[in-house]
Amino acid sequence: MAQNHHYNPTSKKPSTPFSLTLTSFLFLSLLCFASLLLAFSLFPFSSLSSQTPQFHPSSEPCDFTDGNWAYDPTVRSVRYDHTCKEIFKGWNCILNNKSNAFEISKWRWKPRNCHLPPFDARRFLELFRDTSIGFIGDSLNRNMFVSLFCMLRQVSSDVKKWHPAKADRGFTFLQYNLTIAYHRTYLLARYGRWSPNTKGGALESLGYNDGYRVDIDVPDSKWAEAPSFHDVVIINTGHWWWAPSKFDPVKSPMLFFEKGMPILPPVSPDVGLDMVLKQMISYVESKMRPGAIRIFRTQSPRHFEGGDWDHGGSCPRSKPLLSQEVEELFNVENNGTNVETRLVNHHLYKTLKGSSFFVLNITHMSEYRADAHPSKAGGKRHDDCMHWCLPGLTDTWNDLFAAYLNFVKDHS
Repeated sequence: MAQNHHYNPTSKKPSTPFSLTLTSFLFLSLLCFASLLLAFSLFPFSSLSSQTPQFHPSSEPCDFTDGNWAYDPTVRSVRYDHTCKEIFKGWNCILNNKSNAFEISKWRWKPRNCHLPPFDARRFLELFRDTSIGFIGDSLNRNMFVSLFCMLRQVSSDVKKWHPAKADRGFTFLQYNLTIAYHRTYLLARYGRWSPNTKGGALESLGYNDGYRVDIDVPDSKWAEAPSFHDVVIINTGHWWWAPSKFDPVKSPMLFFEKGMPILPPVSPDVGLDMVLKQMISYVESKMRPGAIRIFRTQSPRHFEGGDWDHGGSCPRSKPLLSQEVEELFNVENNGTNVETRLVNHHLYKTLKGSSFFVLNITHMSEYRADAHPSKAGGKRHDDCMHWCLPGLTDTWNDLFAAYLNFVKDHS
């Protein structure tokens, strides 16, 4: 992993000259190939260079994404508590006295055919010395970032705040030279208000008089430097693409631009999402060093029932959903309030296929957890059925994240 990121964000890893005989080269190539196949079969990541974007439990020894939630009443303590200062106030369900705040972490995800080890903070710090990890995305990636920070902070208190590569938040665990950072971005691409030109133009001639300009080929400046800095990036996007309260399709639509010019005829947000994903994936691949790890996290589900967030929707559940309830809430054919979850994933898998990215699939396990949102305890005028209580579900996301990274480290 890269050295001294704190002092030289653009530093590169030194290359090591070597020589191999043809026989040795072939042997090592086959060994590496076999190791990769084993890795893909054991962990909750899919390499989308193949034709099949996801693994099927019937053909793989273990699929961490296939399982169920089991209640463990013996759990007496959480991995960190409400005193972790990085927890955003609205997500601090213990401090905010949510009725089931202590119960949320007593539910454990149990894969059907294997054991998912709980996050080991000290081992993580040891394994990832001299490493920088960047979370890039919306507030749900911040939710995961904070979970990771709080777990690591429990065993290492020598921490320095800093904002590498224009990160919104960042910390270095000094004893280990491990940096984790969060880069806030909503659409991945650069966007901003668009106003018509008084002299007219292509969009003006079509009747547009307001909206948001989205440059599909220009990354948001808040994360543009991150791929060339971090050794590991974990990226998400999705929630803001289905946000009519922000991007009203009539009053303030998304207007997509490429190479500084409007895309004509104008395209819908779902088509624009595909365009942005394609461009941003290519951008990350071109900027990251060989050997760096690129991860895309799947969509985090919302659990609004009885209406959307601005129409009286709520999430009053105190226990995980049953499988039948999950399908009723998230089946695309039902076109319900939370339909964005699987729709976004469809776009992600389609666009990521053939790329060098791995996919961290947290969607299905999270669909059950209608009980794990801040709900009324979030401190908003409406129920928060989008973000997650901390401690809570995103700790399990980090179990998955660590399991894969540990395997890569052990076999690199």
